Amino acid sequence: MMNAQILKKIEKEHYKDIKASSRKQHWGINRDADDFLWLDFDKNDASANTIGEGVLEELDEILSEAEKDLPKALVIRSMKKGGFCAGADIKQFQELDENGMRDMLSRGHKVLDRLEKFPRPTIAVIHGHCLGGGLELALACKFRIGIKGNLQMGFPEVQLGVHPGLGGTFRLTNLIDPTQAMTMMLTGKPAFNGQTKKRGLVDELVEERHVEKAVQAAANGDMEPHDQDFKDHAMNTLAARKVIAHQMRKKAEEKAPSKHYSAPYALIDLWEEYGGDRDEMQQNEIKSFAKLVTDETAQNLIRVFFLRQSLKDLAKKKSGISHVHVIGAGAMGGDIAGWCAMQGMKVTLSDQKTEPVGKAIKNTQELCKNKHKSSIETRDTLDRLIPDLNDYGLKNADLVIEAVPENLDIKTDLYKRIEPLMKKGAILATNTSSIPLDDLAKSLKRPASFIGLHFFNPVSKMMIVEIVSHDKTAQKAREDALSFVGKISKLPAPVSSYPGFLVNRALTPYLLEAILLMDEGVKKEKIDKAAEDFGMPMGPITLIDQVGLDICQDVSQMLQDKLDKPIPKIPDWLAKKVEEGKLGKKTGEGLYKWEDGKPKKDDVGGEDLEHSDITDRLILPMLNACVECYREGVIDDLDQLDGAMIFATGFAPFRGGPIHYARQRGINDVISSLEKLSKKHGKRFEPDMGWQDI
Repeated sequence: MMNAQILKKIEKEHYKDIKASSRKQHWGINRDADDFLWLDFDKNDASANTIGEGVLEELDEILSEAEKDLPKALVIRSMKKGGFCAGADIKQFQELDENGMRDMLSRGHKVLDRLEKFPRPTIAVIHGHCLGGGLELALACKFRIGIKGNLQMGFPEVQLGVHPGLGGTFRLTNLIDPTQAMTMMLTGKPAFNGQTKKRGLVDELVEERHVEKAVQAAANGDMEPHDQDFKDHAMNTLAARKVIAHQMRKKAEEKAPSKHYSAPYALIDLWEEYGGDRDEMQQNEIKSFAKLVTDETAQNLIRVFFLRQSLKDLAKKKSGISHVHVIGAGAMGGDIAGWCAMQGMKVTLSDQKTEPVGKAIKNTQELCKNKHKSSIETRDTLDRLIPDLNDYGLKNADLVIEAVPENLDIKTDLYKRIEPLMKKGAILATNTSSIPLDDLAKSLKRPASFIGLHFFNPVSKMMIVEIVSHDKTAQKAREDALSFVGKISKLPAPVSSYPGFLVNRALTPYLLEAILLMDEGVKKEKIDKAAEDFGMPMGPITLIDQVGLDICQDVSQMLQDKLDKPIPKIPDWLAKKVEEGKLGKKTGEGLYKWEDGKPKKDDVGGEDLEHSDITDRLILPMLNACVECYREGVIDDLDQLDGAMIFATGFAPFRGGPIHYARQRGINDVISSLEKLSKKHGKRFEPDMGWQDI
C-alpha cells in the first residue's frame, strides 16, 4: 500500500479550488472547495511521524485558528509512506523529571481534549502503523478510517515500562470492550487490518481508492461512529472492574513479575479505581505515567529502545542483494529462506532431499499466517521461494547462505564445489554458530567475499543476526551483509571471528554453570527460578532443552578446545543422555520431560533466590565472558554488546544489558564477587583483566 497513491487521488479531487494553504514545521494545512480542512501530518526532518511537544503546539495553533472559521470537517492524515504515526518522541522521556513530565503531559492533554471537543466532524485517515501517541491522537477524533493493507494499531508503551499517557487509558476503555482495551495495553500487542474494525478501533476499513467516499460519509453524517454496547458498559462498572482486575494481575505476574515491572500493575490499578470516572482517570493517568517513566526500570527499557535503534542504524546503506540462494533446508536453513522470501527477497532453496524443502515451504505459509499477511502477500511470498534441488540459483545469486550441518569437513567440501559456480562479486555466508571463520576460509579462493551470518533459532522471532568477519573479509562484503540484515528486518550485530563469536561465547558459561549446579544436587527447578527471578525470560535448564543437549555439548567441547580460559566439562550423565537420544524439547525429553511443548516442572514454592549464590554463579560468568569478548575485540562497542545480548539471549531488558547492569551494580562489586566465587568454586570465575577498562 502506497500512501502516495491515496494523496494523489485526494489532491486530484479536493485541491481544485483551495481556499487556503499554508505550512507549519510539522503540518500542512489545506482547505478545499468542499470546505474540508485537511491537516497533513509530516514531521520535519524525520522518516516517521512521532508525537512531541512541537507537533502538539502546532496542532493547538491550527485548532485555535480553525475554531474562528469553522470548516465543514477536519481531516488528519499522514504524509509519511510508512504509516500514520509511530508513537511518542521517546527522547523526551529521558529529558524531564517527574514534575516536568507531568507539566508536559498536561499540556498535551489539553490539545487532544480540544481536538476531541472540536464542534465539527473530526476524521483520522490511518494507514500503516498507528501506535502509542499516534493512536491517542486518532482516538481524540470522532471518526477513524483505516486503509486496508499493512494497518496496525496498538499501544506498545508497556515495552518501555510505562502505559499510555496522552489519554489512551480512558479513551480506549470507553470506546471498545474495556477488557480487550486493557489486554491491548497490558500486552503491547497491536491489532492488524481486519482486527481493527472488528474491535472498533476504526469505524470503517476501506481500500485506498475508497478513502474519499468514506471521508465524505463521515463528514455528512452518513457514518455511525463506533460506541460501546450494553455488555461493554457493564464490564466497566466498579464491581466488574474489581473482579477483572484481580484476574489481570494474576495473568500479568506470569509474563511480567511485579517485582521487576511496575507499569502493568499501575495500569490495572488506574482502571480498577478510576475506570468509571473519565476526569479522575485522566488526572491519575498523568500522575502515574510521570512516576513510571522516571524510575530505573523505564529508563533502562528506554535505553533498550535506543540500543535497538542504534543496531538498526548500522544497516542503512543499500546492499544490492535481491537474490539469495540457501543451501540446506533443515530447521535453520528452511526458516532463513522463508523469512527472506517474506521480506521481499527472491530465494532459491537447495537440499539433497525434497522433503525438507517441502516442509520449509509449508512452514513459510504458516509463518505468513502468524505474521498477519494477506492471501495476496502470502502468495507472493511463496512465489519468491523457489525449490532448487540442483543449485541452479548459485550462478545468479547475490548472496549464498550455507546452512548445512555444523561440521568443518562438510562445510569446506561444500565450498570447494560451489565457489567456482558463484557469480563474481557474490557473497558466500555461513550460518555456523561456533566454527571459527578463519578455519572455514582456508579452503576458499576468494576469502574476501566470505562472511558469517549467524541467525538464531527460531528465525522468525529472534531479531539479532551476528555478522561475523574474519581477517580477510573485505569491507564491502561486511557492509553489504549489514545492509542485507537490515533489509530483511533483522538487527545486525557486527562481530569478529572468535570461538562462539559473542552470543554463544557469553551464553555458554551461563548454561554450563547450571549443569554443574545440577551435578551438585541443586534442583533444576530451583536453578531455573533463580534465573527467572533475576529477570531472564526462561531458566538455563529450560533453555538447554530448547537449544538441544547435543548442541550445547558440541559448543562446550569447541570452546574447551579453542579457548585458554577454563570451560567446565560436560558431566558424564549429560553425555549419556545425548547418547540415548534424550536431547531436549525436540525429542520430548532432555533435562525435563516435555508435553504439549512445555517442560514438566516440580513446584519449588515462592522462595526468592534473586540475591543468592546461585544467581551470581549463573549471571556473573556471562558478564565475565562479555568483558572478555570486548577486550579481545570480538565487538568494539559496549552498547552494541548490550543490545546483542538483550535481543539474542533475552538478558533481563529492564536491567539495560549485561554491561549496563554491571555498571549499575558497581564494577568493583562484580569483580569482588567473581573473586569470591573463584576461591570457592575454581578458576573459571577469575575476573577477566578487561574489567579495569570498562
